[in-house]
Amino acid sequence: MDILSILGLTLALGGILLGQFLEGGKISSIMQLTAFIIVIGGTTGAAMLQFTLPVFLKSLKMVPWIFLPPKLSPRDSIAMILEWSNTARRNGLLALEPIVESVADPFVKKGLQMLVDGTEPEKMRATLEMELASREHVDRQAARVFEAAGGYAPTIGILGAVLGLIHVMENLADPAKLGEGIAVAFVATIYGVGSANLFFLPVANKTKNIIHEQIKLAEMTIEGLVAIAEGENPRIIEGRLQSFFAHERWDDKKEGHPAP
Repeated sequence: MDILSILGLTLALGGILLGQFLEGGKISSIMQLTAFIIVIGGTTGAAMLQFTLPVFLKSLKMVPWIFLPPKLSPRDSIAMILEWSNTARRNGLLALEPIVESVADPFVKKGLQMLVDGTEPEKMRATLEMELASREHVDRQAARVFEAAGGYAPTIGILGAVLGLIHVMENLADPAKLGEGIAVAFVATIYGVGSANLFFLPVANKTKNIIHEQIKLAEMTIEGLVAIAEGENPRIIEGRLQSFFAHERWDDKKEGHPAP
C-alpha cells in the first residue's frame, strides 16, 4: 500500500474542501452530477479516441498502481541472479533447467531458458532487449493515456462552463433556473482543472516512474543473465548489478554468497 499516495490525495481534496468551508461556502454546492458527467465523460471519450483499445485497457490495469504499486526488489533480484551464477559455476548451465519452471515472470523465465539452452550472450542480449523495448513502448503509451486526459480535462471543463451559460441564457425569464445553470458552469471548470491536476497528471507521472524502475530492473536482469552466460565471477556480477541501483545502500545487508 502506497501511503504517500493516500496522504497526498487526501491532503489535496481535504485542502480544497476545507477552503470552501472556511470561505463560508457549502460543500454540496460543488457536488454537481451534471458537471461531473460532462467533464469525466468527455475526457474519457477524448482519451479513448486518441488511443487503441489494447493501450486504453492497459492503462485501466495501471490504475491500482496508484495505491498498490508493483513490488520491485532489486536486492531479491540480485540475490536470485547470484544464486543462479553460483549454481552454473559449480554444476554448469544445465543445472539451472529445473529452476526455469519455478520462475513466475515471463520475461525472466524466457531469459533463463535461453541461458540454459546455451544461447550466445550477444544473441541473448539482443533478443531480450528487443522484447524489453517493445514492452516499454506499450507501457509508456498506456501511461500517456492519463497524460492526455490531463490535457483534455480543463478544456472539457470550459466546454461544460459554456453549456451551463447557454442554459442560463435560455432561461433568463425563469430566475429559478438561473442558479442551477450558473452552478454547472463554474463547477464544470473546477472539475476540469481539478481532475487534471489532482488526478490525471499525477497518475501519469507516477506510472511513468514505476515503469522506469521496472525497465531498469529488467535491464539489470539482462545484464546478470548475460554475465552468467559469459562465465563472469559472481563477485564481479554482484558489483555490476548493484550499480544499476546506486541509490540503494548495499553495505548494511550483504546479498547472496558468491563463490570466490
